[in-house]
Amino acid sequence: MKRILIFCFTLVCCGNLFAQQTNPSSADMQWWKDGKFGLFVHWGLYSVTAGDWKGKPSKGNEHFMLYERIPVKEYAKIADDFNPVKFDADAWVKAAKNAGMKYVVFTSKHHDGYAMYQSAASDYNIVKTTKWGRDPIKELAAACKKYGLQLGLYYSLGRDWEDPDVPTNWPEKAGRSNTWDFPDEDGKVFARYFERKVKPQIKELLSNYGPIGILWFDTPELINKAQSTELEALIRKIQPKCIINSRIGNGLGDYLVSEQQISASKLAKPWEACITMSGKWSYNRYDKAWKSPELLVRQLVEIVCKGGNFLLNVNPDGQGALPAQSLTNLEAIGKWMDINKEAIYGVQPWTVTSESVAGPVAEGIKKPSGLVDTDNDNTAKSIVPDLYFSQKKGLVYVYARSWKQGEILVKTMNTEKLRVRSVSVLGLKGKVDWKQDASGLAITLPEKMTSEIPIYVFKITL
Repeated sequence: MKRILIFCFTLVCCGNLFAQQTNPSSADMQWWKDGKFGLFVHWGLYSVTAGDWKGKPSKGNEHFMLYERIPVKEYAKIADDFNPVKFDADAWVKAAKNAGMKYVVFTSKHHDGYAMYQSAASDYNIVKTTKWGRDPIKELAAACKKYGLQLGLYYSLGRDWEDPDVPTNWPEKAGRSNTWDFPDEDGKVFARYFERKVKPQIKELLSNYGPIGILWFDTPELINKAQSTELEALIRKIQPKCIINSRIGNGLGDYLVSEQQISASKLAKPWEACITMSGKWSYNRYDKAWKSPELLVRQLVEIVCKGGNFLLNVNPDGQGALPAQSLTNLEAIGKWMDINKEAIYGVQPWTVTSESVAGPVAEGIKKPSGLVDTDNDNTAKSIVPDLYFSQKKGLVYVYARSWKQGEILVKTMNTEKLRVRSVSVLGLKGKVDWKQDASGLAITLPEKMTSEIPIYVFKITL
């Protein structure tokens, strides 16, 4: 009987260990679910050219190697001019920290196949090919540890224009493949690339930089179910607490990704919206489409109230400096977060998502027609007054976005549906004038409420 009990106990323990290696626990995911806000950094060889190629504006931005059909040997020569003397990992992470962000996701390898770290698996990397010769991930890991942020690493999974064995199928066969250097699409074997480059580089990223909070995969393309499963198991074995996004492919991963658009409604599954701060993912001297701090905070509020996380992209230039406008925006967002962070971290969607002043709130926007993989910003740019809602620990937060009027009427909170006990405004001491009746909850906006970003948060006790 004792042997049977020991055997059963062993099975239970092994089962628990297997579960831990295949899925992070709810506790491991909790920092991400509570944190809500992260910094995305697109930086690579494409940043050096800054939107030009051979004396004229290039096509495709960070994808311009594909759009301009540049041979690997020619594209690799960009590294000769890559000397980012202004790179300062401490300053990057500190700016994210001060903006209220909880994690940073950095492009370790984009579609061009160039590793932005010291990779033993491929000499095609920033340490081996530049006179700068430093490993930015090593420095970012140290800075994240210093400031208490989680480090995430982006990795282009199903596209690699430096490797001869990476076929693609989007938007059609070979649509995103390097066919000018490697024209035999049918002769490409993804498994060879997977064994030669993907697995060794993922092992490096998880073994050489301490705890990695997120592996942020992109473009799964033709990876099959068995390979996605094997890759997930490899990650869980090395770092069981590492979170994986859904772009590992084939229905795996811990959370969904919405690129350059916000979900039309709240989602039950964990999800994240990755959105550019300007018009493009990587640095481009012609990019002038900067979002204002007000628009960015509006997006943060909408995403959070729909149960998501906001991964906001910045694009350092070829010297490693963050554009001045991105620093200005991050500073303004940070000031707003200093006052209102309790209504961002750890909140969950309420029973009602939003309410407009007149007519229904536009829930997200329609997807664009056609297929685009660059310059694909599809987020709404309109700024109109409206209300959003979230909840935490018995409280309801009401966010008055872009509010210029003196009084707010929250129609959802009428006496027929619920009873309000108290109302306060985050960042304001003293009482707030309010009354509740069958028409809703009427709140008088205090005259002293002035903000660089006119988005006010009311804490409601029911």
